Amino acid sequence: MDLSLPPVAPVPSPSGGLTRHGVSYALRSGFRPLLLDLHVPAGAGPFPVVVWLHGGAFRAGDRRYLPDTVRPGAVFEALVAAGVAVATVDYRLSGEAVFPAPLDDVTAALGYLRSYAGELGLDVDRLGVWGESAGATLGALAALTTDAVAAAVCWYPPTDLAALGHDGPDSPITRLLGGPAAGLPEAAALASPARRVAPGAPPFLLVHGVRDEQVPFAQSEALHERLRAAGARSVLVPVEGAGHCFAGYPDVPGLVAQAVAFLSRELAARPAG
Repeated sequence: MDLSLPPVAPVPSPSGGLTRHGVSYALRSGFRPLLLDLHVPAGAGPFPVVVWLHGGAFRAGDRRYLPDTVRPGAVFEALVAAGVAVATVDYRLSGEAVFPAPLDDVTAALGYLRSYAGELGLDVDRLGVWGESAGATLGALAALTTDAVAAAVCWYPPTDLAALGHDGPDSPITRLLGGPAAGLPEAAALASPARRVAPGAPPFLLVHGVRDEQVPFAQSEALHERLRAAGARSVLVPVEGAGHCFAGYPDVPGLVAQAVAFLSRELAARPAG
């Protein structure tokens, strides 16, 4: 039986707000507890909230840590400073369960925040997602397959898994799907945001290094084109000279600020509650 637990008590954070560490948003039978941390700004609220989803090729990563190219805590601090709460979410990795398990977990986290919004001081009618790499894929899928997400930021996301061509036995895509994408076309399509776009999609900000050799820039281009064709608002930002995780780019803090500004604007534009 799948369960969740009530939020743990908050503790003061250096920013003056409150943080809840290690909230069990889902207890799935046979698996480790799935946890999130919630950072809420100082003040009365309720606050818009962004769900942060880590990368790691679907098989690694931790809700508490940002890519090596981003200063530790910078994303979370910038959102809170802008008056936006942030929930950093763990999900099942490919060594634990195959797709759609990680998307089910993200959806469960969104549901948890909605269920406890009053206690947590959140305005979940103003909820966004922000993910990097594999986490960006899951964030995009959540934005496209639920009605809970008002805006999405995707940093260098895989968006069309079959087009990546990573079908080796130990590739991240093979591990995620439980077999090669070529042999599991339906599963690959369901796990590909570019294949899940429909009218009514929320606004997207896609940011991708032009020299990314792990996840080619064309992956963001494909999602951007599908979103625009469906009538959605999509902004595609090519980061010149940058590899995966924006390696080699000198102004990653500027990209963080750009994403925070986008989310603050899009979430503030929606009527509260």
